[in-house]
Amino acid sequence: MNYIRKISVGADYKNAMHYIVGQEVLGGSYTIAEINQEEESYSIWVKKKNEVQKWKEISNTPIIIEYNLNII
Repeated sequence: MNYIRKISVGADYKNAMHYIVGQEVLGGSYTIAEINQEEESYSIWVKKKNEVQKWKEISNTPIIIEYNLNII
């Protein structure tokens, strides 16, 4: 089960790139399906219809993680 709801990438939160599960990306053709923590990086997976694929991998940069508190 994935507990990450949002990842913000950049040293300055106000100007960071924000990625949220459920957010439409790439002109609305994909939706962020999940954000996962891997060994030394984070990956963003996108979904289009029934196809899920890795879109971005983030490492060696300042990030802020928000967790989904509604998961029991």
